[in-house]
Amino acid sequence: MNSQRIPFIIALIPLVVLVVLQGLIISSFGADALAGASQVGLLVTSAVAILISVCFYKFDYSAFETAIAKSISGVSTAIVMLMLIGSLSGVWMVSGVVPYLINAGLHIISPAIFLPTACILCALISIVTGSSWTTIATIGIALIGVGRANGFDDGWTAGAIISGAYFGDKMSPLSDTTVLASSTVGTPIFEHIKYMTKTTMPTLSVTILVYIVASLVMSTDGSSDVSAYVEGIGASFNITHWLLLVPALTAFMIYKKLPAVPVMFFATLLGVIAALVFQQETLAQIGEGDVFKGTMQSIFGSTAIQTGNAELDDLVSTGGIAGVMNTIWLIICAMVFGGVMTAGGFLNVIMQRIVSMAKRTWSVVASTALSGIILNAVTCDQYLAVILSGSLFKQKYDSMGLKPRLLSRSIEDGTTVTSVLVPWSTCGMTQATVLGVATMTYLPYCFFNYLSPIVTVLMSLRIKGETTSAS
Repeated sequence: MNSQRIPFIIALIPLVVLVVLQGLIISSFGADALAGASQVGLLVTSAVAILISVCFYKFDYSAFETAIAKSISGVSTAIVMLMLIGSLSGVWMVSGVVPYLINAGLHIISPAIFLPTACILCALISIVTGSSWTTIATIGIALIGVGRANGFDDGWTAGAIISGAYFGDKMSPLSDTTVLASSTVGTPIFEHIKYMTKTTMPTLSVTILVYIVASLVMSTDGSSDVSAYVEGIGASFNITHWLLLVPALTAFMIYKKLPAVPVMFFATLLGVIAALVFQQETLAQIGEGDVFKGTMQSIFGSTAIQTGNAELDDLVSTGGIAGVMNTIWLIICAMVFGGVMTAGGFLNVIMQRIVSMAKRTWSVVASTALSGIILNAVTCDQYLAVILSGSLFKQKYDSMGLKPRLLSRSIEDGTTVTSVLVPWSTCGMTQATVLGVATMTYLPYCFFNYLSPIVTVLMSLRIKGETTSAS
C-alpha cells in the first residue's frame, strides 16, 4: 500500500472535514458535545477517509480494520486507567479526602496568590509523581473547589492546574512521556531534562507571572462563599487528619515507582476503607440506608450529597466509572480515526510535506512543534504523537548535523504539552472529564501549554553549538 498515491491536497480533506464537523458540533451542543455528537463526527470523518482510499486509490479495506484494531488496543491501558480515575475521584470525594483537601486549601491558600499557588503546587506534585493525570485527578479536583469558593472562574483555575501538572510531567524523570521522547531519539534522559530547562523555565516563569497578575487584579470577593463551603463540608463530612493517610500512602506508592494501574487501584481501595471508617452516614445517604449499596454506588455511579449549599452540592457530586464512559467512547472513536489516517497514508503525506519544507534550524524546530500539534489532533494520542515525531524528524536532524537533544526537546515542547489542548485527544477528553471543565473553556488559560511551542521556536533562532560536530 503506497501512501504516495494520495496527493497532499487530498490528504488534507479528512482534517478539514473533522475541523468543520467539530466546529458545528461544539457550536450546536456546547458542553454536551462529548455525550455523542463528537463521537459521531470522528466516525463520519473516518468513513470519509476510508471512502477516499478504497474508492479512488484502491486501498484494501481489510488494512483499515487491522489498523483500527491496533490503534484501539494501544490505548487499552489508558482506558483502564481512566475507569480507575473515575472510581478514585468518586471514592475520594465520598470518603472525605477531597473535601478535607478543599477545606485545608480554603484556610491556607490566599486568594491573592491562588492561581500561581495552584500552578506551582501541581508542578511540584507532578514532578514527584511523574504523572499529570494523577496530579489532576487528585489535587486538581480539590483546587477546582478552592477556586470556586474564592470566586475564580473554572477556566482560570483549570488552566493553572493543567499548566503546572504538564510542566511537572514534562520535567520529571519518572514521566513516561519524558522517557519516551528521550529514548525515541537517543538522548540520555538527564541530558534531555537539563536541556529542556532552557525553554521550559522561561515559559513557566511567564506563566506564573500571568497568574500572579490575574490573581491580584481579578475580583475574588468570595469570603461568604468560603464560609459557606467550610460550613457545608464540616456538616456533611467527618473531617479528620487521619484522611491524609490516603493521599500520603498513594504518594508513597508512586515514590516507589509502582505501575500506575495498581497504584490507582489501591488508592481507590484506600478511599473505600476511609469512607467505611469515617463517612458511614454519607454512604448510607447515598445508598438509601444501605452502606454497602452506597459504597458500590460511589465507585461506579453518580452520587448526590446534600450539603445545604447548591454550589457545594454540585462540586461534591460524582460520576464514578459511569461518569467517564462518554470519554471512553470518545477515545475509542478517536483511535478509529487515528488508525484510519495512518493506514490510508494521509498522515504520512501531511507530515512528509511539513518535514520537506524545513531548511534552517529554526524552521526544523518550528516544523517539529507544528507536527506535534497536528499529530495530537490526528492520532488523538500523545504517546503515538511523540513516537511519530521522533521517527519523522530524526533523519532530518541528523542530515543537518543537529544534536538529538534538540529534537527530543522540540518534541516535548510541541507535542507533550499541547496534547491536552485538543478536545478529542485522550488527554483533552480525560482532563475535561476529571475537572468538569470543557477543553475549550480552560484552553485560553493554559498559558504554559501553548506558550511552550512558541518559546522553543524563538529560542531556536539563537541556537549555537548544537550541531553534532560541535564539542
